[in-house]
Amino acid sequence: MFQKILIANRGEIAIRVARTCRELGIATVAVYSEADLSSPHLFAADEAVCIGPAQASQSYLNAQALISAAQQTGAQAIHPGYGFLSENSAFAQLVREAGLTFIGPSSESLAAVGNKIFARQTVTKLGVPVVPALEHPSRDPALLREQVQALGYPVLIKAASGGGGKGMRIVRQEKELLEAAAAAEREAVSAFAEGTIYIERYIERPRHIEVQILGDQHGTLVHLGERECSIQRRYQKILEETPSPAVSPQLRDAMTTAALTVAKAAGYYNAGTVEFILDDQGRFYFLEVNARLQVEHPITEWITGLDLVREQIRIAAGERLGFAQNDIQRRGHAFECRVYAEDPARGFLPSPGTVLAWNAPTGPGIRVDAGVTAQTVVSVYYDPLIAKLSTWGQDREQARRRMESALRQCAVLGPTTNLPFLLDLVTHPAFIAGDTHTGFLTEHLSQWQPTSSAGHDLEAALTIAITHARKSRVTTATSVGGQPVTASPWQQLGGWRMGQ
Repeated sequence: MFQKILIANRGEIAIRVARTCRELGIATVAVYSEADLSSPHLFAADEAVCIGPAQASQSYLNAQALISAAQQTGAQAIHPGYGFLSENSAFAQLVREAGLTFIGPSSESLAAVGNKIFARQTVTKLGVPVVPALEHPSRDPALLREQVQALGYPVLIKAASGGGGKGMRIVRQEKELLEAAAAAEREAVSAFAEGTIYIERYIERPRHIEVQILGDQHGTLVHLGERECSIQRRYQKILEETPSPAVSPQLRDAMTTAALTVAKAAGYYNAGTVEFILDDQGRFYFLEVNARLQVEHPITEWITGLDLVREQIRIAAGERLGFAQNDIQRRGHAFECRVYAEDPARGFLPSPGTVLAWNAPTGPGIRVDAGVTAQTVVSVYYDPLIAKLSTWGQDREQARRRMESALRQCAVLGPTTNLPFLLDLVTHPAFIAGDTHTGFLTEHLSQWQPTSSAGHDLEAALTIAITHARKSRVTTATSVGGQPVTASPWQQLGGWRMGQ
């Protein structure tokens, strides 16, 4: 077993990994950019190393800086978390060449399934159904238009590497195509340091289903059931549940068998997910393999009782799983909601700034994975995820009611958050009925606004109080022609800026 692990990530996932390492008696090294100097994930680890400037390309995506930090601190392994370099086969190979262990799949498996184009080609040979796509779209604008016209609109442009909804654009008309393709490439380069894209036919109103897999380096490979991730905005998941209310036992058998077939063909080990879309006729199609730990892994931990990070570390250290498929017992139902510093009433614009106060919910069946505390700065440089709330219940309705309770308890003072939006989501009649699909938010909540103006009234009252208090302290800031002039509020109020 490793004595020290470097966590090549930030925020809640770095804290999550550090927690399991602490339970296993393993020392941890946090890494941070100059923008994350006071981030809570630093204090969750035993030591911390600065790896570069705020821009992710110069810090969290800097493979050599991460490897150097591991070597300098005596770490034997690197846990990549999710996002950043977690699915980068070149990084996994560099880690191995440096004499360190990458806590994830092999670089060969990452190359085979981490790249979505390669993964499609692999599963097609296995007879697993895939969505029709242009795996190598032309760089010539005229030819690209012809190719997409032949494929048929609408289409979905996707980044070949990475995940998390980055580098994805839906295109319904030819006039949108070139701009969307260029934007997808730029976003992929920024998020994953690799800009290859492909284009697949877009299926309307599907459900997004993923199968969690786990395998050791000795040939044992199991699945831990499915999760439904249909509630998305801009292809970024914001709510997940397990099991899916749309998946019957027969469909579950078919999808999990397909998932294990794909993983075995790739020689896959460690944790990962095989993702599918499910159409309204109950037909499933392979989407991609996410060759890493997923953001939504806590809900699978709820229903199986397994610690997936612990299993990842054990597998990377060469240990056997120690259990077979029949040993896995799934019980109850679980949800996860992602709390973001963003404004749903303004197109989900990010809301960076300082968290003045943070109140985490408590109660039976409630779990909080947070990346903030009071005074944490939500940076403009990274994903504005504040926390993940997950709940468990004996059945779907109990788990949903516990999520409703958790959202009502949760409070963030400072940045605008999506908490009111999430509360309206989990109490929506269509959601309660389990009638979900990837267009759910567009269909039911596209014109969402806060149901109460109380928050705006509070902002106004605080602004007046602060202005009055400061004015009473400073009444003659300057003098013009010997006459005192009242101080300008723009000179007196700190923290004012243009922008959001």
